[in-house]
Amino acid sequence: MVKTYDLIAFDWDGTLWDSTAAITRAIQSAVFDVTGETPSQERASYVIGLGLKHALEHVAPQLRAEQYPALGERYRHHFAREMFKVQLFDGVLGLLDALRARGHTLVVATGKSRSGLNEALQAVELRGKFHGSRTADETRGKPDPTMLHELMAEFDVPPERTLMIGDTSHDLRMAANAGCHGLGVSYGAHSPDLLHAEPARAVVHSVSELHDWLVQHG
Repeated sequence: MVKTYDLIAFDWDGTLWDSTAAITRAIQSAVFDVTGETPSQERASYVIGLGLKHALEHVAPQLRAEQYPALGERYRHHFAREMFKVQLFDGVLGLLDALRARGHTLVVATGKSRSGLNEALQAVELRGKFHGSRTADETRGKPDPTMLHELMAEFDVPPERTLMIGDTSHDLRMAANAGCHGLGVSYGAHSPDLLHAEPARAVVHSVSELHDWLVQHG
């Protein structure tokens, strides 16, 4: 079967894992714990997927650098209490199996930490579904293209044969910065308007639409 893309990179939160609401609540609670102020839902969800420093600068600009570790600790505390509510979006396992059967190399490029991604993969029994991954604490965070550059080098795939799929403008901007194609999904953290403002092959609105698009164009 002729494929357009050899390497398909997925964001994790809000793209494969239905965690946007849990992350947003954990961010809001953590900022309140440290500053006494609660950021809006829009501000908290906007930073999902960014590297930690950029996320903190946006969501809590009043924070001093020495307060960042405390905020990180409170975020981990609150998110741990939310994790049991989080699961894969319906249809994700079938999508991944179909793509592997077509011979695509599947990877994860995420703003999560390595420990956070490993825990999530174990929790949803996804070990073995992906050929590789990069996390924000291993390399530079989105929208810097280094994460994708490293994955393309690891699997010897050029940018024009690589597709990045994500639910935020940060994912699509990273793809453009890496010279790859991007595909947006609107069921996660960012609105369709934010996604359409970035370079992308398309924006789809459900896992079912994502599956159909990849069968036709991937």
